[in-house]
Amino acid sequence: MKANLIIPSRFLKFLFTSSLLVFLFASCHPIKDIFSQNKPNSPIKNPYLVVLGTVQDAGSPQAGCTKDCCKNLFTNPDQSRKVVSLGLIDPVENKKYLFEASPDFVSQLWNLNKLMEYSKSELPDAIFLSHAHIGHYTGLMYLGKESMNSKNVLVYAMPNMTQFLQTNGPWDQLIKQSNIKIQTLQNKEKLELKKGLNIQPILVPHRDEYSETVGFIIYGPNKKALFIPDIDKWQKWETDIKQIILQMDYVFIDGTFYDSAEINHRNIDEIPHPFIIESMKLFSDMDVKYKAKIHFIHFNHTNPVLNLTSKETKQVLKNGFKIARMHDKFEL
Repeated sequence: MKANLIIPSRFLKFLFTSSLLVFLFASCHPIKDIFSQNKPNSPIKNPYLVVLGTVQDAGSPQAGCTKDCCKNLFTNPDQSRKVVSLGLIDPVENKKYLFEASPDFVSQLWNLNKLMEYSKSELPDAIFLSHAHIGHYTGLMYLGKESMNSKNVLVYAMPNMTQFLQTNGPWDQLIKQSNIKIQTLQNKEKLELKKGLNIQPILVPHRDEYSETVGFIIYGPNKKALFIPDIDKWQKWETDIKQIILQMDYVFIDGTFYDSAEINHRNIDEIPHPFIIESMKLFSDMDVKYKAKIHFIHFNHTNPVLNLTSKETKQVLKNGFKIARMHDKFEL
């Protein structure tokens, strides 16, 4: 006679809970890239860019913000909301570079290192700085003795930015203690990282209280990208942005505000970023293949395009443009 097998209900609950945890853990890896719109189907062999952050300097949620766009994020942070930064990986040389040293430097460096098949150091091989506003250089503090205590990490900056770091604390301490080694860039002069991989800074108009501001053109073996996270209105620049777009394969440009409604409590003249609606209008006569190159980036915490399902996001995409998202990759 067969005995009936009686399983205690507590054991059944344990099995169910364990299975659920295993499922959730196994699901972590595909979920982590849900924000990415650009995922190559095969391993990338050429140098490539990866988006490590898309938010304006002060982050999201922003300190002191009581708006609906921030309230839930204080208790339920959105891991896709990191301050603006691009990573550059050279899989052949096993080297990695950062564009901007943001306040989210810690997690961005970790994400960059995760992409490396092999790396002799957790430190970046070099950092490129665009200007002296808080979201673009303050991450350098993590290279100091209180944190990584790095040795001679190359930091590329323009002349005024170099002088700013050399003559102001605590940044001068990083130099004196050889945590970083400053290399000065010159406007429009290419820096060769290796044959077929070059970086070119280009001056752009912006609030230059402590340093000049540059964007970067990144030249790869086959493709090139433009990165301008901060700029004043396009008409203030003596360069024709549309002509540059025609020459690029990828374009990452200032999308701080969608329109003026976000900042109706402040003087717009004091915040001269080009609104996304202004940029879309400027580029509206361009062929669809050129519009598709343009990825807006550097979003203020109020910008509705941070919401993947907002009507503003849908309008940008409908108009043929793109919105930079965390973990997007772009082969050069």
